[in-house]
Amino acid sequence: MTGVTSRVALVTGSSSGIGAASARLLAARGMRVVVNYLRSGTAAEEVVAGIEAAGGQAMAVQADVREVAAVENLTERVRTAWGGIDVLVHNALTPYAIKPFQDMTWEELGGKLDDEMRAAYVITKAVLPAMTEQGWGRIVYISTGLSHRPRENMIALGTAKAALVQFARYLAQELGPRGITVNVVEPGPVEDTRMAAKALDEEQKKQQVAATPLGRLAQTGDVAQVVAFYASEDNGFMTGTTAAVDGGMSM
Repeated sequence: MTGVTSRVALVTGSSSGIGAASARLLAARGMRVVVNYLRSGTAAEEVVAGIEAAGGQAMAVQADVREVAAVENLTERVRTAWGGIDVLVHNALTPYAIKPFQDMTWEELGGKLDDEMRAAYVITKAVLPAMTEQGWGRIVYISTGLSHRPRENMIALGTAKAALVQFARYLAQELGPRGITVNVVEPGPVEDTRMAAKALDEEQKKQQVAATPLGRLAQTGDVAQVVAFYASEDNGFMTGTTAAVDGGMSM
């Protein structure tokens, strides 16, 4: 089995936000990191350059993680360079509508559900053979507190992420005997992300902060710390769990 310092981690959607913060932290802790992106090639290369400048190893690989052929190309590139993928952090966020159900089309609601589950299905299928062969793996899915705490106009994202959380539990049960843990990180609003900018105005941000015992919104680094634990050798006996990274908002 590979040593601690040579684990290979794939972080989907890691050109910015939680994905980029997670990629940097995993690299700082000794993993070789695949920075996956869809369109933001320049930003992904900047994440790689920052990791390498700090003494880490990283590569940027473009792929739409909803597409089987694109993901097969991604895993083949990684395999050629570094071998199999030991850690999957699935963070890539597909587009979604922010509107009331009454104004929503089935294409908007059903399309988001399909995108969410298709991406999780495709990328997970791709990494399982190598993890199964070595009897060790870490899978971490990024969800949202909206999966069980509704907020106005967020039905498409919240429903899709609720499906992802249950998917993760079923996988945890099935993959545990293979030495693969599957866990979910569920942030509340994260201040330094595009999602927060899109979904929260200033008044809503103030309301969210007021409802948080720790008195602030999360930063991407707060979320990355939990991702890194779930992805590590230290997490040998937690699977099928969901960690709320929300400053106590969900209590």
